[in-house]
Amino acid sequence: MESQKITNSGLGKSRRWYPDACGTALAMELVGERWALLIVRELLLGPRRFSELRTGLPGLSANILTQRLEGMEASGILRKRTLPSPANAQVYELTKWGQKLEDSIFALSRWAAGSPAHDVTLGLSNTAFMLSLRVMIDPEAARDFTAGLGFRVGGDTFRARVEDGRLEIERADPNGAELIFEGEPLALASVFYGPDPLAESERLGKVRVIGDPALGQRFVDLFGLPAFEND
Repeated sequence: MESQKITNSGLGKSRRWYPDACGTALAMELVGERWALLIVRELLLGPRRFSELRTGLPGLSANILTQRLEGMEASGILRKRTLPSPANAQVYELTKWGQKLEDSIFALSRWAAGSPAHDVTLGLSNTAFMLSLRVMIDPEAARDFTAGLGFRVGGDTFRARVEDGRLEIERADPNGAELIFEGEPLALASVFYGPDPLAESERLGKVRVIGDPALGQRFVDLFGLPAFEND
């Protein structure tokens, strides 16, 4: 059995694993510790340096981050490598197997967004905001919307494209995109999910849209939060 191979590979010898053959139980052993899934989240759009992970996860100490990275590397979820010259920096990135956590994380995000405890006024990392767009876009409403987009969120830059109801995102220079959004993640989230109208947020200098304002509003209208259902 695959779970037996993992158990016997030495990954769990330093701790007591819950003796249950269910995949859910094994998943909790692999990524159930605090911060683990958030580290995966920060890596879903590409490699990150240790310092960038800490910046994206305020409250995570260097010691705990080191422990989580070592454990997740031993489990095969991520790996570290050195960027070629002239950067010569060490980064962490998801393995192909680790990247498959994307669907699970997105499903959890959609589910949790429908909770009455979901507080949209709390902080967001730059990556978390961008991934929220992947999660919360209405695929039916976006079916007839096609555009190349750019984002400057905090200190990070992204390129995106909406086509056939899907939004694809990558870390890249947004110059040349049809439409570019600029702002801090919380200000942008207030436009896409909260009460702040796009035009008013622009007028107040909270966000900036480079390109057709009508196209910008059409894009914003593709997003919303699910209602809480408790029937």
